[in-house]
Amino acid sequence: MNSITKELTQVTCAIIVDEGKILAALRQRQMSQNWKWEFPGGKIDEGESHEDCIRREIKEELNIHISITGKLTPIIHCCPEKSIELIPFICSIEKGKVNAVDHEKVCWFTPTELKSLNWAEADFNVMQEFFQKHKVDRSTIGGGV
Repeated sequence: MNSITKELTQVTCAIIVDEGKILAALRQRQMSQNWKWEFPGGKIDEGESHEDCIRREIKEELNIHISITGKLTPIIHCCPEKSIELIPFICSIEKGKVNAVDHEKVCWFTPTELKSLNWAEADFNVMQEFFQKHKVDRSTIGGGV
């Protein structure tokens, strides 16, 4: 199937920042792009705003409440099986303690540590924009990619 004729699925993700570290989630083995790191989030339900979606998804996936502090440029990513529009938000924890519900694990990383992770491609692109906007040296995110 041609990527132009594929249905585009809107998905939100959260770059959750806390005390200089960023939360990343490892996809489970039964998920597509298994064992790759991503920013947590999920599909937008019909009639749901992007902001309501990310708040709901993070509550479901991590059992925390978040505050949205910013937004990045949506990224369209085409895979053989589907095409997604990834809508990234920069967030902070409002209340709760992070608990991995839908992922193999979640971890906090410094910007330098993020470069060693095996990222899902769309999320890697989001990470690059995040660090460009926050004036972080590209070498800390695997520069040259």
